[in-house]
Amino acid sequence: MEQRNHTVVTEFVLLGLSHSRQVQLIFFVLFLLSYVAIVLGNLLIIVTIKADSCLTSPMYFLLCNLSFIDLCYASVTSPRMLADLLSQRKTISFNGCMAQLFLLHFMGATEMFLLTVMAYDRYVAICKPLHYMSIMSRPTCCMLVAACWVGGFVHSIVQTILTIHLPFCGPNKIDNYFCDVPPVIRLACTNIYVIELLMVSNSGLISLACFLVLLASYTVILVTVGVHLRDGKWKVLSTCASHIMVVTLFFGPCMYIYLRPFSNFSADKSMSVIYTILTPMVNPLIYTLRNKEVKDSMRRLWSR
Repeated sequence: MEQRNHTVVTEFVLLGLSHSRQVQLIFFVLFLLSYVAIVLGNLLIIVTIKADSCLTSPMYFLLCNLSFIDLCYASVTSPRMLADLLSQRKTISFNGCMAQLFLLHFMGATEMFLLTVMAYDRYVAICKPLHYMSIMSRPTCCMLVAACWVGGFVHSIVQTILTIHLPFCGPNKIDNYFCDVPPVIRLACTNIYVIELLMVSNSGLISLACFLVLLASYTVILVTVGVHLRDGKWKVLSTCASHIMVVTLFFGPCMYIYLRPFSNFSADKSMSVIYTILTPMVNPLIYTLRNKEVKDSMRRLWSR
């Protein structure tokens, strides 16, 4: 008999971040401000890059895509969480839960791949400046971005298919504020050991591999800067340090959550907040708003 036929759960209950009404109201204000900052910050970057003909280099093309992904990524969980913080009944349908899980991993994996491409872009710009425009041509950038989206889709559809065919016949309380693989598959009425191995090899190893590639890229950049570059050395070092900080903020929680057995550890909601809310809010500040050209472009756009 197929496992899917055993599924009788039609909705899940999201336990959220806290059971205290006062704490929920405080969280609502904090996360509402955070979400508004995410939307306005990333929209401002997209509009600025699209409106200014001077910002046409591959770096800005990738930054524009990163802002769009961050906007979508935060919108998968934040609006639902804000509504639930004001609601007494925090439920989500089975289909809605699977859709949220799919979109979360789709946007999350796409961002991982895009951050890796952006690190490669910085490597080429600093280590091979004379060949930068030929290596990172617009067709090449479009192909790399398309590959990021395709890779994110394949990763996410695998996660969703593995989850949706599990039998859910009893408990329906998810110990988090959104649907994600670890808390959802713990509710399955079957042995999930094999599914855990498949998902760890999918999500966990992808996170680890992208993180190691990013670290290797920035290490080569730092070594190159230390040996060859005289002017602007400290600016490059500062930029690399801030990028590594953001990358660690995003990949650290992902590896912590997805590289360990799901059934043996309870949900760490603080880690979830870091990679679903904090990172999309910090990315515009670190990657773009510290950039002099972008800030000058914003001033010109505002003066119009």
